[in-house]
Amino acid sequence: MTDLLYSETEDDLRSAVRSLLADRAGTQVLLGRIETGDPYVPGLWKSLAGEIGAAGLLVPEKLGGQGASHREAAVVLEELGRAVTPVPYLTGAVVAAETLLALDTDSAPVAELLAALAGGRTVAVLAVPLSAGPGTEPPTTDTVTGVADAAAADVLLVPRADGLYAVPAAEVRIEPLTPLDLTRPLSAVDASGAAGTRIADAATARAAIGRGLLAGAGLLASEQLGLAEWCLEETVRHTRDRYQFNRPVGSFQALKHRMAQLWLEVVNARAVARAAADALAVGSPDAALTVAVAQAYCSKVAVHAAEECVQLHGGIGMTWEHPAHLALKRAKSDQIALGSAGAHQDAIAALVGLPAPA
Repeated sequence: MTDLLYSETEDDLRSAVRSLLADRAGTQVLLGRIETGDPYVPGLWKSLAGEIGAAGLLVPEKLGGQGASHREAAVVLEELGRAVTPVPYLTGAVVAAETLLALDTDSAPVAELLAALAGGRTVAVLAVPLSAGPGTEPPTTDTVTGVADAAAADVLLVPRADGLYAVPAAEVRIEPLTPLDLTRPLSAVDASGAAGTRIADAATARAAIGRGLLAGAGLLASEQLGLAEWCLEETVRHTRDRYQFNRPVGSFQALKHRMAQLWLEVVNARAVARAAADALAVGSPDAALTVAVAQAYCSKVAVHAAEECVQLHGGIGMTWEHPAHLALKRAKSDQIALGSAGAHQDAIAALVGLPAPA
């Protein structure tokens, strides 16, 4: 039976990440960074990736990583989701790392890039649209739009018709876009004219990118879980402290029912997100199905939790000073990231042999 409980090691990792984010990337810091147009907090990635070692959790020790698993990476993403933290963790330490791990790791360029990524010295980002999910064909042109965290990348993994290339970001034209979620910057990437280093042939690249996107989609559910948990906790706290008619507004039956329903959804989201992380960690043959179920469910829960957070905070929830709008924008952005809920539902139907009606 799958053990969905958190281990002592995972709890310790959670405490370390939460403490770092509270100290270095609190709400006021994040709101201030967004106003500058550059959401990345200086030095935060170095601390998270290098000092805590979060960037190398999926990378084996022999390649310079921590030799942990997707379960530990999921815990990090839960905390990043709670704080809506702008760091290239999902795109770099998960999607790019998993893509590289599916290649020939005895190859010097791949091994060196993985070691640099695991040590937090290099940020690698796969040059595909944020909306690309498992099973989608990777682009084979040098111009791609909607690439998340390209602005923070040192190396871009660029799919081309003849394979996958590692291209230094300094040789690539990266044009910032204006996304809904300002905490996860999107860019248009133009790698034409940049040679790069070929690290995989076309067939190997296609399979590796599929593995990277599958891991990303599965662990995105943990980010969505963390975001939903924060929204619920913040809403309960506010409705407990906010008084109307000499009573806490949270004591009103209608609001109790709404928060109770949301609590049930968050509990279910935790179960499917943990199941997806565990399936990826053990290489389960049902990993693709478990990931699709987690994404189809968690993306909706995160949006619902964020909407309730905004609404049940009343007027203050509509202001720029309160972080509820950051959670809502991240939830809406995540709803189409790495495959929409509808795409994952189609995947579930295909995987279990229940095609949609013609």
